Amino acid sequence: MQETARDGQSVYLRAYEDFYHHTLKVTERNEPGLGHISWRASSKEALERRVKELEKSGAGKGWIDGDLGHGAAYQFVTPVPVRRLDHVNLMSSDVTRNKNFMMDELGFRLREHVVRNDGSEIGSWLSVSPLVHELAFMGDASTSEQGLGKLHHVAFWYGFPQHLHDLSEVLTENGIQIEAGPLKHGVSQAMCMYVIEPGGNRVELFGDSGYLIFDPDWKPVTWTEEQVERAIIFYGEPLPDTYFKYGTPNVQAPVVNK
Repeated sequence: MQETARDGQSVYLRAYEDFYHHTLKVTERNEPGLGHISWRASSKEALERRVKELEKSGAGKGWIDGDLGHGAAYQFVTPVPVRRLDHVNLMSSDVTRNKNFMMDELGFRLREHVVRNDGSEIGSWLSVSPLVHELAFMGDASTSEQGLGKLHHVAFWYGFPQHLHDLSEVLTENGIQIEAGPLKHGVSQAMCMYVIEPGGNRVELFGDSGYLIFDPDWKPVTWTEEQVERAIIFYGEPLPDTYFKYGTPNVQAPVVNK
């Protein structure tokens, strides 16, 4: 990634096909974790409309001045806190509640989801663009142990599956832990691999973009409880137990929803 700026303990990075000042800001901290995720509105008026909806929902926190390469922004929390940048995946104790919030308040569209026989959702994948997902929520299998509101992973797109094998060699030579892959998900149909960066956060590397959605009448793809294994792994080695339970930060004290 290209370094675009440094400020104190922070470095600003941009992948070569990203077009903004930066798409990732890395700041030195005592423990791994997610600072915030931001979305750019299509216009000042669109931003103001979304702010009104967020304020009505009760999830708004207020305005911030912004940052280097990042204008004024309105912050909010979800109902259950938690070549280019491709997507972000957050762990949640209530996938459906978070999914509905992002759809109702920010205009996201449901692209795929995994549904248990009782109707509850194991995971949901959403976007506001033709990408199959820019944001995903997955059920947190360890809420009783680690608390709520954790980052599962951020994902970067590389463009070709072969690049994952090239990256595997580079990562191994530099002592970076490869958690899983290369493999192919049923959900999104994308080739990928997962690594744990030195700070402790999980990063997904996309070998292709899966598929793009241009049909305005698109209906969400629903995977059943019986199909969950194929939804997660279309082919490749099974994911380790850490994939379903590890997120950052590693919250020790239980979090109580109010």
